[in-house]
Amino acid sequence: MIPKTGEGKKAVGGGTKMTYSSIKWIDCDKNVVRLPIATINCLLLGPGTSLTHEAVKVMAAANCSVCWAEEDSLLFYAAGITPTADSRNLRRQMQLATDKKKSIEVARRMFARRLPPEELKGKSLKEMMGMEGYRMRQFYEEKAQEYGVGWKGRRYVPGKFEMGDITNQVLTSTNAALYSILCSAVHSMGYSPHIGFIHSGSPLPF
Repeated sequence: MIPKTGEGKKAVGGGTKMTYSSIKWIDCDKNVVRLPIATINCLLLGPGTSLTHEAVKVMAAANCSVCWAEEDSLLFYAAGITPTADSRNLRRQMQLATDKKKSIEVARRMFARRLPPEELKGKSLKEMMGMEGYRMRQFYEEKAQEYGVGWKGRRYVPGKFEMGDITNQVLTSTNAALYSILCSAVHSMGYSPHIGFIHSGSPLPF
């Protein structure tokens, strides 16, 4: 990726200053696509992408963040945040997460998307997590019966993917892909995946 040169010239103090509104993406067949970075929050770069230093500078000036991901965003590797990016959403996230009363309310609103709101009133975080865990176990069993899949429970040993049965391997793989897509989305909106409301202590609790 390289900046689109000659996008425009603007007189500044009697001289000229190059201004950019896009960068060029060149694919393996040498097709050129102009990316309007001034209107994009985040670019997801897959394997094999080469990025010039000047393109990064231009994206930083336009507050366009960059994320490095696997093909089709199935794995999330890293994110580059511009130093001039708006931190409004991150500040709000931190304010809510560090206030115990507000944090539990955010968690309750998250759970309410999957559980009846009336059942969550007055429940502690631990109780709501238990309710969600029961709901998921029930969901797995129902789907296993519906599709005739052998099910002995959700089992995953970190670092030993091959030890799980085929059903658990599929769930582990799709869960990793889901985390990748969500991480990219969270970063692109200016939030941090490291600051959670339900979970804590893990690399990506949010």
